[in-house]
Amino acid sequence: MSIASLPQKIDARYLEALGPLRPLIDDDSLTEIMVNGPDMVYVERKGKILLTDIRFDDEAHLLRVIETIVSSVGRRIDARNPLCDARLLDGSRVNAAVPPVALDGPLLTIRKFAKDPYQVSDLVGFGTLTQEAASFIQACVLARANIVVSGGTGTGKTTLLNVCSGFIPIDERIVTIEDAAELQLHQEHVCRLEARPADVNGEGRVAIRDLVINALRMRPDRIVVGECRGGEALDMLQAMNTGHDGSLTTVHANNPRETLSRLETLVLMAGMDLPLKAIRQQVSGAINLIVQLSRLKDGSRKVVAISEVIGMEGDMITMQEIFKFESKGADATTGRIVGEFNPTGIRPRIIDRLFEMGLPLPPRLAQLFPDRRVLNVVHDGANGNGQLRQ
Repeated sequence: MSIASLPQKIDARYLEALGPLRPLIDDDSLTEIMVNGPDMVYVERKGKILLTDIRFDDEAHLLRVIETIVSSVGRRIDARNPLCDARLLDGSRVNAAVPPVALDGPLLTIRKFAKDPYQVSDLVGFGTLTQEAASFIQACVLARANIVVSGGTGTGKTTLLNVCSGFIPIDERIVTIEDAAELQLHQEHVCRLEARPADVNGEGRVAIRDLVINALRMRPDRIVVGECRGGEALDMLQAMNTGHDGSLTTVHANNPRETLSRLETLVLMAGMDLPLKAIRQQVSGAINLIVQLSRLKDGSRKVVAISEVIGMEGDMITMQEIFKFESKGADATTGRIVGEFNPTGIRPRIIDRLFEMGLPLPPRLAQLFPDRRVLNVVHDGANGNGQLRQ
């Protein structure tokens, strides 16, 4: 489905104003479009960056296209406000930078929007994660675990967050909070909030943090924050610690331990004079699971670790790795990274909550981590006592 065939009505003038970008936006094989001035347009296809033969007439032409995209969603960009995050009318994420901060001409980066959002089966098919890991994450979402999807730029955090959000039961009220709206939830009861920059007079800004605070007054069953990148992390953690469990968000970090450090830094950005130990107690009490994404050398995106936050030991937050990707090198023919993503054998603490709620586990996990209550019944039965031991 192309941008022109979207169900919402898009003005033909908008499509025409996209100029040379339109065929690239309609190309579903592309994941990113990167414009470095009027004469250099790069794209990403299957994890590889390629230079195209697309050209703009001149710098003014490129500026007009940028202004059309930005103004269509109520935002602005000029010499006084030379940076802007926006989105196309099909939802694709847009970042633009113009002179004077862009020294060699206007810059435009478009993260393509999937017309048909990826389902968990797609990610399993791509090799992003295994069916076993997907089933475990689904069970944790149903058990109302607070989950952070972590990864570097372009690793697929938003895609995975969208898939995780799809596991939320349809009868729950979900509030989504994003800088530029990208999430595509299929549940009916979804309230979408989007941040807004200041206007030309420097007024009217609505930050992510404002939206998180407001969401707490909207009687949400779940809060889904597209990305924690500032002081809203404190409000998010407090929400998770005060009854709004089952919340989801993403964080820029390269490994689970770094995710915890990143959250500490973001909380400090809230301007509250909190001791480090108090922040770590907030983090350890709020976060249950960290799902780590990485982009491998062959361009593929993979979940490389699923870690559980288990509490504090002294001043340190403690974690345990539940799943881990082990690379076995590159295939000599295709160059693809070969490896296995398996359970580590460590019993997750959350698994007892899953058993108590009667949530299904992947068969191998159920074998690795049997229900202790059943074991106790069997043990007592052997002693002539069939009572359930807690």
